[in-house]
Amino acid sequence: MPQGVGGAPLSASGKLSFASLGSGSKGNATLVSDGETAVLVDCGFGLRETERRLARLGVHPRQLDAVLVTHEHGDHLRGVGPLARRHGVPVYLTPGTWLSGRLGEVPQRHWITPQARFAVKSLMIDPITVPHDAREPVQFRFESRGCHLGVLTDLGHPTEHVIEAFRGCDALILECNHDRHMLEVGPYPPQLKRRVGGNWGHLANVQAAALLRHLGLDRLQHIVCSHLSEHNNRPELALEALTPLLDGDASRLTIAAQDSGLQWQAIR
Repeated sequence: MPQGVGGAPLSASGKLSFASLGSGSKGNATLVSDGETAVLVDCGFGLRETERRLARLGVHPRQLDAVLVTHEHGDHLRGVGPLARRHGVPVYLTPGTWLSGRLGEVPQRHWITPQARFAVKSLMIDPITVPHDAREPVQFRFESRGCHLGVLTDLGHPTEHVIEAFRGCDALILECNHDRHMLEVGPYPPQLKRRVGGNWGHLANVQAAALLRHLGLDRLQHIVCSHLSEHNNRPELALEALTPLLDGDASRLTIAAQDSGLQWQAIR
């Protein structure tokens, strides 16, 4: 079974827990488990690399109960089809994501209806519509045994709908894609800069901080900065933007790195 914090099996702890295989423009994948159920949110790595990164977290692909897809961009979708076909993992996605034509056939396909809660075994899952330049993108909120985890990346701007949907989480994986100054002076061509920094692109550090203010921080045990741009951000800048909200105490803040991901984190 998946290994939890300190090597304890998640099935023994019975706690809602999460880990990252890696996060950034080269690939994204997040593991969520309550010990009874294990799902992968997105799979933007090739099959062999996905298997390697899962093994690093103590998970075999056949232990996965589902892959949940947020949208069709390659850094989130690349490995979904190969993983599903090789290991028989069911895939959950919106019709819009499927109609992008980028997935290929999968053995078991389940439709996601945005704003309609569904269950994968013991995990209750709320798919939330978000502003992003994809066909029918969603992000996810998970509930198990009274604990709540939000996975909120690839978000152009924090709408009232998003704020209401993610209030009251115990842990939040939050996009901190770029520093606005680094994006402005960085190597991207003007059109790509407008896309990344626009209302249908990605969250800047300051936008992530503003969103956290609206959500409230009292209940949050873990805040994970994710999807950091390789060219337009640095971990210290993301942490610098969010730490003042925590009265200078960064102990609840972590980074989901592109190469090393993030080890299992358990919600108390």
